[in-house]
Amino acid sequence: MSKKVAIVTLGCPKNQVDSEIMTGKIGEKYQVTLDPAVAEIIIINTCTFIESAKAESIEMILELAQYKEDGKCQTLVATGCLAQRYGDELLEEIPELDGIMGTGDITAILETIEKAEKGRVRNVGDETPAFLYDESMPRVRLTPNYYAYVKVAEGCDNYCTYCVIPHVRGHFRSRKEESILEEVRNMANEGVKEILLIAQDTTRYGKDLYGEYTLPRLIRKIAKIDGIEWIRLMYCYPELFSDELIQVMKEIPQVCAYVDLPLQHAHNKVLKEMNRRGTIEEAEELINKLRREIPDIRIRTTMITGFPGETEEEFEAVLDFARRISFDRLGAFAYSQEESTPAAQREDQIPVEIREERRQKLMELQMDIAYARQQRWVGRTLKVLIEEKSLDGRWIGRTEGDAPEIDGVVYVNSPRELTIGNFVQVKISEADSYDLVGDVVL
Repeated sequence: MSKKVAIVTLGCPKNQVDSEIMTGKIGEKYQVTLDPAVAEIIIINTCTFIESAKAESIEMILELAQYKEDGKCQTLVATGCLAQRYGDELLEEIPELDGIMGTGDITAILETIEKAEKGRVRNVGDETPAFLYDESMPRVRLTPNYYAYVKVAEGCDNYCTYCVIPHVRGHFRSRKEESILEEVRNMANEGVKEILLIAQDTTRYGKDLYGEYTLPRLIRKIAKIDGIEWIRLMYCYPELFSDELIQVMKEIPQVCAYVDLPLQHAHNKVLKEMNRRGTIEEAEELINKLRREIPDIRIRTTMITGFPGETEEEFEAVLDFARRISFDRLGAFAYSQEESTPAAQREDQIPVEIREERRQKLMELQMDIAYARQQRWVGRTLKVLIEEKSLDGRWIGRTEGDAPEIDGVVYVNSPRELTIGNFVQVKISEADSYDLVGDVVL
């Protein structure tokens, strides 16, 4: 009887797709389990985006290492971004770790496991990671069966001065259009209704392959696939958000009235020092245009507080921008000093406590803004995707304005049983800063 293997995934949806591909490969030889406590082999897919993500990854490795002492586990392997970046250090500092594997070596997961079972193994390519999955690779989706992430590209060429992603994920490289479409067709045949298009820089899709930005064309083709009811855009850089893409969002009903625009700051001097392209005025013009053309659109962004040299005046520009724009969703990170990045070399680092104070101040402001934005849904009827039933008897779902595991939910009162994975119409009766409450329309 084959051994049981558990994969534990940390970090972003892009990491989850990698875990799903590894799970597909692992299933060719081993039994896959979701419970590390019963596994002989445990794989942890790590994240290294910011300091807290690194800390979480290390803590999880140490926690899972306990299964080698207390449980059935015989082999522990770390993969993903932290392993790519700090693999040698991990092997040196954590003796319970039997192997590491980098982000460019995903298809070698079986080989890595086999070697790790016999002795410690380091499977991290010395060259820039170049792995790019396609529809022919085995993939076991770990999301509910009605939604799926589709990675349209891998890597990044932006080289923001605070970010290590280009170093751990490699250069930006798009998947072929037909590979993506074939994957989505297969997903639709399996019952997937919501497709989330992801990449490090989704709006850049196609430029390296076709000489032009072809995300709008790709979306039009995906929308023609039977069964796909929602297409959601994540990680869209504002300077590449074209009028054509806005028209596609406006014209095609399957495209969610939702966009994730990671702006990171609202002062041009700081944006330039971050090596972000475009100005905050151009970003504001884009947001205004999106709201003119798609009045019900929900716009999400992220901001970094306490970037090196950030003055009180520059931070106030972020607060002023947040007030003026009134984002539906806003997340904030306190700047993380990532070694080997240009920003980390600067001598004008902001004290950690000030970075965090600014983050908290921004999030407190956003809570009030989000509450006000949410009130516009009260009294309206919205399409809701049902995902679970709560202990209090209510159903829980999402609107097209809510990305899974990131945004809010809708608590649905219904006198009849609903079906998880189906859409219902819900009349909204209450709203707070994150969630909505409503009654199913019979």
